[in-house]
Amino acid sequence: MMEQIRISDVTMKQTGKDFSLSFKEKIEIPKLLDKLGVSVIELEPIVHAKIDALRIKSVASTVKHSIVAVPVGLTAQSVDATWNALREAKHPRLQVCASVSTVQMEYMYNKKPEKMLQAIEEAICACCAKTQDVEFVAEDATRSDPAFLYRALSAAIAAGAKTVTVCDATGAMLPDEMDAFLDALHENVAGLGSVVLGLSCSNELAMADACAIAAIKHGVREIKAAAYPINRISLRNVARLFSAKGDSCGAACQVRTVEMNRIVKQIAWMCETSRSKNSPFDNGVAEMADEIALTSHDSMTAVLKAVEKLGYDLSEEDGAQVWEAFKAIAARRDVITSKELDTIVASAAMQVPPTFILRTYSITASNASSSMAHMVLEKNGEKLEGVALGDGPVDAAFLAIENILGCHYELDDFQIRSVTEGREAMGETVVKLRSGGKLYSGRGTSTDIVGSSIQAYINALNKITYEEAEG
Repeated sequence: MMEQIRISDVTMKQTGKDFSLSFKEKIEIPKLLDKLGVSVIELEPIVHAKIDALRIKSVASTVKHSIVAVPVGLTAQSVDATWNALREAKHPRLQVCASVSTVQMEYMYNKKPEKMLQAIEEAICACCAKTQDVEFVAEDATRSDPAFLYRALSAAIAAGAKTVTVCDATGAMLPDEMDAFLDALHENVAGLGSVVLGLSCSNELAMADACAIAAIKHGVREIKAAAYPINRISLRNVARLFSAKGDSCGAACQVRTVEMNRIVKQIAWMCETSRSKNSPFDNGVAEMADEIALTSHDSMTAVLKAVEKLGYDLSEEDGAQVWEAFKAIAARRDVITSKELDTIVASAAMQVPPTFILRTYSITASNASSSMAHMVLEKNGEKLEGVALGDGPVDAAFLAIENILGCHYELDDFQIRSVTEGREAMGETVVKLRSGGKLYSGRGTSTDIVGSSIQAYINALNKITYEEAEG
């Protein structure tokens, strides 16, 4: 009988010097992994309460098939905060991660072994009160005292964990050493046969993939791999091995190998592309998700759900204003698409008094040199000036505004379209900025597309400034 092996993707948990993702990319990558067919998608824990909770909620609402797993801290407060963000997921999982090696227990967690055991049990019990899918991750398991490791795993299972994962954090084990390590777990851990045993390996010796495959023969049923492997088990390699040698090892996984290359390349592109310091644009932003098509027959609930799908978090008042604007436009049009819905939100939601007012701008553009922008804004009667070079007139204009502000807001989307025809056609621009994880959109119209872009940016900026002042 063929054993089904879960692949738990840990791409989102990885960090590195050149590994930087925008908020939008942190939503897009889990959606791609869901399409790829991984069993579990692991997310980063909550560090910044507002931003990270919004990120987890956004992923939870878009992932349809995979389990979404988020680590909790060893406190009841952390469990509550994480569950509140994750609870809307179709398949939520809470992870209790704790080191079981003496060195890490004392220096990373400031706990003695007995206190660590108590903290593990209490955290798992708190998680089990929220969901039935709870995982215990024994960090640095291969360097721990075996007797304590057995106690920790047994305690986690007794407390209610349905999956227990052991980690080779140093990647120092060879496949035969991993075999012996796992056999010892089965001999000494009470109840291990009643839960799913997972494995996580570092790839220091380039043996992580081999250890993972060897571990299947010793009871491992969940493997932590990465579509973008930074010193981890490679999702691509493991899936290919199952596809080619699954019959001989009696195991298979649900990853769709036909779509593997395309999706892995897309994820790698986002992970490897960082924002240029000389541009306000965030590179690597994935394309918009599935196209939205609404009509006059759609209800207010359906429209606001579509708005939420675009990434907006509107108040009840703003939602009502968007609905009224939608009805007026839907009465004249057969279909309202996602881009048009963006425009409606930018025009109707959160209309605020302007903090920044555009006074003048001057753009110099040439095919032989960089564009230059000179911007003059007014704030509370004070004139603010900024000058910047860019790869194009819009690039330079946005960068000049950033120079005035002294900060960078993530540019989530930038849309341009014509709204009238002819030589004097009006151009419409929608700019979507993120601040604190929340999405703000601004709209601008002009016969000058650069002018409409600047208007849209300042319109979104004023919404951010107003809400930050109110908060």
